[in-house]
Amino acid sequence: MTKRSVDLIGALLGYFIMFPFIIIAILICAVDTKSAGLFLQQRIGQFGKPFVIFKLRTIHASKNTISAWGCFVRKYKIDELPQLINVIKGDMSLVGPRPDIAGYYDVLTGEERKILELKPGLTSEAALKYVNEDAILAQQSNPLEYNDTVIFPDKVRLNLTYYYQHSFWGDVKILGKTITLLFQ
Repeated sequence: MTKRSVDLIGALLGYFIMFPFIIIAILICAVDTKSAGLFLQQRIGQFGKPFVIFKLRTIHASKNTISAWGCFVRKYKIDELPQLINVIKGDMSLVGPRPDIAGYYDVLTGEERKILELKPGLTSEAALKYVNEDAILAQQSNPLEYNDTVIFPDKVRLNLTYYYQHSFWGDVKILGKTITLLFQ
């Protein structure tokens, strides 16, 4: 069974199970943020090709602040559920490096560019390690600098390790860790 077929089966199954919950969450986010409820953003995908990622909107449109509901949605990664559509479309995989905005993975050089050969994923070892990234960055005097000099280089290291060592059972293990983490 190929990685793509596992992704497709897993995403379709997850989407159909979670569909009512996703619709309710979109509606609550729409009311809460006074928006359409979805956040669309261009991210860098496999081979450096840009794609549009789907997320639940958690930031008030007028205030540019995260709502209380948005904090809950982000804490439990509910805002990531619409990305099952990205997996179904083939833009993403269930497991792989988390997609980032332009200016990060797309500007890597040398061996680190191998990460771009992978499809971005819903989860990864780097995503699990930095599950509380927003809280870590909030504690820094210069969050962008800390991200660029500490967190992002560590994510690159973890994702390059994944590039060389990924396997079906490794992906199953990462998915298992992710599900366990979500229910803690």
